[in-house]
Amino acid sequence: MELTILGSNSAVPIFDRHPSAQVLAVGNHLFLIDCGEGTQMQMMYHKVRYHRITHVFISHLHGDHYFGLIGLLFTMHLQGRTQEIHLFGQQELMDTIELQFRLSATELRYNLIFHPIRHFNSQIIFEDEQVKVKTVILNHRIPCTGFVFIEKPESGKLVIEKLKAYNVPVELYHRIKEGESYITETGEEIPSSVFCLPPPDARQYAYCSDTLYSESIIPEIQNVDLLYHEATFMDDMAHRAETTFHSTTRQAAAIAAKAGVKKLIIGHFSSRYRNLEPLLAEAQEIFLNTDLAIEGRKWKV
Repeated sequence: MELTILGSNSAVPIFDRHPSAQVLAVGNHLFLIDCGEGTQMQMMYHKVRYHRITHVFISHLHGDHYFGLIGLLFTMHLQGRTQEIHLFGQQELMDTIELQFRLSATELRYNLIFHPIRHFNSQIIFEDEQVKVKTVILNHRIPCTGFVFIEKPESGKLVIEKLKAYNVPVELYHRIKEGESYITETGEEIPSSVFCLPPPDARQYAYCSDTLYSESIIPEIQNVDLLYHEATFMDDMAHRAETTFHSTTRQAAAIAAKAGVKKLIIGHFSSRYRNLEPLLAEAQEIFLNTDLAIEGRKWKV
């Protein structure tokens, strides 16, 4: 599980920062999370292979979170893509996309499968054998959801020496790895845990886009390995944050501390800040293991 930041500014591109966009690699998946203006260029600059993207998650319909999407979908079409794309977002997102296609008389070469998100309660919106994705209901001026990406736990690795010591037939290895006990020739039952190492902990990444400070999200992001939480303003702009339905550095850090997360990344920076170090310092006063969403940086979850 690896996260790459493509855009970390709010509203407009400035100071070589771009509107919100991230990619998360999980197993064979490459997920795109939000797609602000300039995302295509950022993908090329940071060597992200966007033809590997099969699932796109859009948090809400403010332009700095989706204005790059139409261009990306058109580029994939023009380059001959045939693999389907799954798109997750509010219903109005697809209305906007279909309008663009209709006005340009475009019929995509690939299948675009839209999954509307309910913005009034958390739900699992995607699940396969590798990962599960659920929504987090955020408090913004318009319907807005965050996303939690939960890695499916792997089976523990087999200890071949122990299997051989009990003369376990090779054809039973898979069943034992899946949790089945082994019955010896004398009738003794050996639990699978004897033959397997403990599985690694499943990793989790939470993306909390634009939102007021809200402790209601804490149960949804409890103990995640990595949390991205917007921190548009420093604490002296708390009133401005409240009136625009955004969070401050200390508020993001407080959420991380109360949720018991392992690491916090702050982003969605206001264009009033050229230097981001004061924002980092302020957040670290509350939650020390905080980092800045610097574009091009990667984090192993």
